Amino acid sequence: MSSRPASTPVRLPRRGRPIENVKRAFHTRFGGDIIGAFRRLQDDGYIEIVTSAATHPYLPLLGRDSSIRAQIQTGIGSYIKHYGRHPHSFWLPECAYRPAYFTRDGVRVGLEQHLLEHDIRAFFTETHTITGGQPVGVATGEVVGPYGQIRRRYVVPNMHEFPKRDATTFQAYYVSDTSSGDAALSHSGVAVIGRNAQTGSGVAVIGRNAQTGQQVWSASTGYPGDFDYREFHKKAGTSGLKYWRVTGAKLDLAHKDYYHPEWAAYKVEQHAEHFAHLVSDQLREYQTKTGEPGLVMSSYDTELFGHWWYEGVLWLEKVLRHLASDPSVELQTTQEYLTANPPKHVLHIPESSWGAGGNHFTWNNTDNRWMWTPIHEAEIRLEGLVIRYPQPTDDERIVLNQIAREVLLLQSSDWPFLVTTGQARDYAIQRFNQHLERFTKLADSLDRKVPDRVLSEQYWELDKVFPDIDYRWFRARS
Repeated sequence: MSSRPASTPVRLPRRGRPIENVKRAFHTRFGGDIIGAFRRLQDDGYIEIVTSAATHPYLPLLGRDSSIRAQIQTGIGSYIKHYGRHPHSFWLPECAYRPAYFTRDGVRVGLEQHLLEHDIRAFFTETHTITGGQPVGVATGEVVGPYGQIRRRYVVPNMHEFPKRDATTFQAYYVSDTSSGDAALSHSGVAVIGRNAQTGSGVAVIGRNAQTGQQVWSASTGYPGDFDYREFHKKAGTSGLKYWRVTGAKLDLAHKDYYHPEWAAYKVEQHAEHFAHLVSDQLREYQTKTGEPGLVMSSYDTELFGHWWYEGVLWLEKVLRHLASDPSVELQTTQEYLTANPPKHVLHIPESSWGAGGNHFTWNNTDNRWMWTPIHEAEIRLEGLVIRYPQPTDDERIVLNQIAREVLLLQSSDWPFLVTTGQARDYAIQRFNQHLERFTKLADSLDRKVPDRVLSEQYWELDKVFPDIDYRWFRARS
């Protein structure tokens, strides 16, 4: 990281009280409607909003395909309700992918087939999922934010050392041969996976770019760790405000220096410019080697910007301005890029995620494995209720729909994740048990032939999510 010359003029952040500015923007600029503001940006062609599963579940570990379909369908339904269109692309929660595999009853389809069933045209994966190499960035555990705290408590297995499901199943662990004609795939990061039986089309998979990912995700070599940026972990005892800068690597919090906004602003400009050059250099090198346009897809958790990395929002703005002014770079949505550059490769990709080790470990280890048994039992029980109540009364329908909501909430990947990282561990266990208890009480009321509508309506008031849900989305299919 470069030094900070005292004589260099800097552009200070906007004057005014930040909290009041945010409030003013919310009420005046956006009319109190953040979703509407994003919808207008998408309708005008500036951005593409990607959908995801309803409660961000860890899809590869769900026991029933009915749950996978219901999670996807509920997420898409919410998207259509708010944005007035069908989504083009899908964010697999935690970049967690599972291919097809054999079971005692036949073949369990890969996640891409569920996306194709819902007319999704693209999804995203971690770098190593596409290239077949070792995990990098988030998947190494050495990152900004909660992922980076996992290694302190565990020895994390590598994705290639992770055990198979069991002796009765077969995993489709194949990666394309990057030493032959598919070498360009490791740079462009785009391929087709799966086929729609009716149309013959597949869903595109786009891998995260490793180099740009490291520049932001890494706590030791990435931008957020710069000594002039604001320190996240040290807070004032009374106000909770943060007055200090990172100051030094692995420096005790007691020795942190005070934060200087003008120093941080200077570094933001440097890092934004460096990032923009990194993108253009990669694209130029790729086109020189292949004669074809390349793609750099950089994905990050939203909470990184402004939360873990206080200056991240300003950095993102400056990056977009730099890239927009670069004639060698074209900012495109996923749909725009795939329309102009249809994938030329068909690829089988391995089971993976962007969690520690590149596998399922973060969501399935000795501390949280107990959560999956009640999740799987609830899935099976809900499938049975769908069969038992093809034409429910009004009371039964209200109870069944609330049961479906509780199952979706029970399946959130946040609960096992927070147990693993140790952050809000007690809260995560409490929330998990609460949704399990609500599900059980409502299902028991149906078993007693006295559907508890009053209790269902009380539970609805607690979360008020997915008002248009239909419990029949959890119907089991062969």
